[in-house]
Amino acid sequence: MNAESLVLRVAGRPVGRYTVRPELAPNLAPRPYLHPVTTLAGAAVTELSPADHLHHLGVGVAVPDVEGHNFWGGRTYVRDRGPTELANHGAQRHAAFQLRDPDGFVEELRWVAAGRELLRERRTVSATGLGDTAWALDFTFSLTNTTPEELSIGSPATNGRPGAAYGGFFWRARKEAGAPEVFTAGSEGEDAVHGTRADWVALAGADWTLVFAGATEATRRDPWFVRTAEYPGVGSSLAHTERLPIPSGGTTVRRVVTVVADGRLGRDEAAALVRKAVSP
Repeated sequence: MNAESLVLRVAGRPVGRYTVRPELAPNLAPRPYLHPVTTLAGAAVTELSPADHLHHLGVGVAVPDVEGHNFWGGRTYVRDRGPTELANHGAQRHAAFQLRDPDGFVEELRWVAAGRELLRERRTVSATGLGDTAWALDFTFSLTNTTPEELSIGSPATNGRPGAAYGGFFWRARKEAGAPEVFTAGSEGEDAVHGTRADWVALAGADWTLVFAGATEATRRDPWFVRTAEYPGVGSSLAHTERLPIPSGGTTVRRVVTVVADGRLGRDEAAALVRKAVSP
């Protein structure tokens, strides 16, 4: 794998590694990713290419359908056919860093498929301390349609698979012996949280907790995609029930702030850390 990477640090302590140009098979939808990501005490909270889903790459942005091109990896869900192996995968290619510091970076990426750029992304990532036992990963991405035509983003759900509205910001957490707990301010459990809108969603493992918060109005309108029983993962759905159109030259922006904490947090602790992490 290409060795080019950078390390995110909080108060000098490494908390995440960002791989810029990974060497991956085309069917994994090659793209930059964060892995490993850890708590301040060093507990790993991401997983890379696990056996259950080889195309799950730590933390990043992945979209299963951009005008029929797969930027998620793996099989494509085809209406009336189901998951299908197609040679339709795209890749996110690093173009340049506008900023590169120990606590974050600003990056330009090109989303390319079939020899053509479809989207240009500006990605801003930063790490901020929240005390002795928690820190926050602030992840903003803007997707600009660089083609002369309108294009749209879809998901397996918009292509006919109920409950599978994944695509957008996605965090593949570390699989442990037992499934993690998932909860919001007013609900708990995968069935209750998946597909709902909430200011924040917490995923609690054996000795760590992740709290995901939409940090803009547009992001908060996106329902959460949640898995705990099959595998631990949380994402924010760009195309939940309808395709998301982006006109030529138009831009879609989303921002997710994730609290990474040692230990298992309760609702009040999770809410307090989100308030501290998400600036108005």
